[in-house]
Amino acid sequence: MLKYSMACLVVLAGCASTPPSQKATPTSGSAPVKQTHGLPMPGSAQAGSMPRVVGKATDADRAALLDRVRGLEGEWLMQGEDGTWNVTCVFKTIAGGSAVREIMFPGTPHEMTNLYHMDGSSLVLTHYCAAGNQPKMRAKAATGKGPIAFEFDSVTNLTQPEETYMGSMTLVMPDADRLEAHWMHHKAGNKMGEPMIFSMKRKK
Repeated sequence: MLKYSMACLVVLAGCASTPPSQKATPTSGSAPVKQTHGLPMPGSAQAGSMPRVVGKATDADRAALLDRVRGLEGEWLMQGEDGTWNVTCVFKTIAGGSAVREIMFPGTPHEMTNLYHMDGSSLVLTHYCAAGNQPKMRAKAATGKGPIAFEFDSVTNLTQPEETYMGSMTLVMPDADRLEAHWMHHKAGNKMGEPMIFSMKRKK
């Protein structure tokens, strides 16, 4: 796994095209054009049909997933190439406690938004990327205080089959004041290269 400088992360987090030298490696995830969990494609014969109904998340589900992301509320710092620590992500609980909004690179041209919320027993992450597409990922209950691993679910506004997108992400929380976000580029359903690692500390 690779750790990137602040400048590189800004460029890569914008979902820039992966260099030709990086080859796609097979993954069990589906291709981005495939819709899952019974959601109809816009304009399809299923459009306008009854909505999908899910079982309510248990207290244990929420504790293992959404509540842990809610615990990230506040500002998070990452060290730049010059050794200074800069605000990289800001988490805020919204919508009556049912969702969390994360702003990446706030106040910069590369600012992006992530939204987290429960969908039944799983936690959904939608990444509003600076590249203009919006991948959706889904995580099942983590074990204890282990990583929360989001896997590809679907993506909207993907305008070219070979366009890259963020297809998976893992949150690692060693303790209350340290956070790592491992982001992985995907293309045509395949993982591209190595994950990008955002290593952050909580702003006191």
